[in-house]
Amino acid sequence: MTMTPCKLAFIPHQSVTDMMRRCPRVADVMWRDTLIDAAIFREWMISIGRRSAYTRIAHVLCEVMMKIRAVGLADGHSCELPITQAEIGDALGLSTVHVNRSLQELRGDGLIEWRSKSLTALNWEGLKKAGEFDPTYLHLDGAMEAAE
Repeated sequence: MTMTPCKLAFIPHQSVTDMMRRCPRVADVMWRDTLIDAAIFREWMISIGRRSAYTRIAHVLCEVMMKIRAVGLADGHSCELPITQAEIGDALGLSTVHVNRSLQELRGDGLIEWRSKSLTALNWEGLKKAGEFDPTYLHLDGAMEAAE
């Protein structure tokens, strides 16, 4: 589900196939997007299987920050993040209590500040380390350079 109002369009499979045959660049972009989605999926599977709650949350905050930076909606290492602890827990397979404790630990370690639906990475390198986050799987080269 979406967290904000949005509009959806359903495009018949045949229309997409026809467009990709007529416009090979569109096909290339769609294939690249599929490969990036697969890389993100692999990272999330690693998180569920091997990472602690603390590390999972740090990782997802890094991923979200990078994506928000890529579309120009971040100010340095700060961005609006209108989600609840329960929504983070649902996304990561964690209880709200566990999310709360882990966020408190991230705050206590001086890595993040999260107030009024606004997230700030106080120590970006530390947050990346805590989340075992290597942003290369997102293929956001321009946003990565700006984030460093």
